[in-house]
Amino acid sequence: MADEKKAKSEQKAPKGGKRKGEVPAASPSTRAVASTTEAVAPRLAGKYKSEVVAALIKQFNYKNANQVPRLQKIVVNMGLGAAVANPKIIDTAVEELKAICGQKPVVTRSKKAIANFKLRAGLPIGAMVTLRRARMWEFLDRLVSVALPRTRDFKGVARKAFDGKGNYTLGLKEQIIFPEINYDRIDAIKGLNISFVTTAKTDEEGRALLQQLGMPFRAA
Repeated sequence: MADEKKAKSEQKAPKGGKRKGEVPAASPSTRAVASTTEAVAPRLAGKYKSEVVAALIKQFNYKNANQVPRLQKIVVNMGLGAAVANPKIIDTAVEELKAICGQKPVVTRSKKAIANFKLRAGLPIGAMVTLRRARMWEFLDRLVSVALPRTRDFKGVARKAFDGKGNYTLGLKEQIIFPEINYDRIDAIKGLNISFVTTAKTDEEGRALLQQLGMPFRAA
């Protein structure tokens, strides 16, 4: 009798349907998206989890991994005082920052008027990008692996440009060190300020974090 009931229930099941409690199989498109996501995981993010955390625990004797400082965000800022006389330079700055960072910048404006500089409140005077998560890791990887070594007479970055709370600011004189910049479309040489915001409590911890991630600090 039990075998007859089982056979009847199988016959009543709709074609292509799923039984109660059955987990549907992932479609080919879903599997492709998942595999693509895993394939493009940022290299430095993986290095931080597999190598940097263990190295910093050993160096500072942290009791658990939650105490290890981490990188929160990277802020790339391009100040353009020349935009007061030439507003079109803002457009090229936005395009260049977008190419460098892979994210659309925000145009920054003056907060108050300064008569000596012929500056009125609300004028565009720069562009800024805030990078987090995957784009943050990818930008840092390209910066330390490709862009900084292309700097003329490069001998490393300053060790003391920290704010006392583990955050680091790097100044670059030329945007052309990034390979994403098209030389034929450059209207002016522009400088950049890059701020690395970390959860470190001291400058020593912040410096150790960035050094483990590949930041080429000058020898003391």
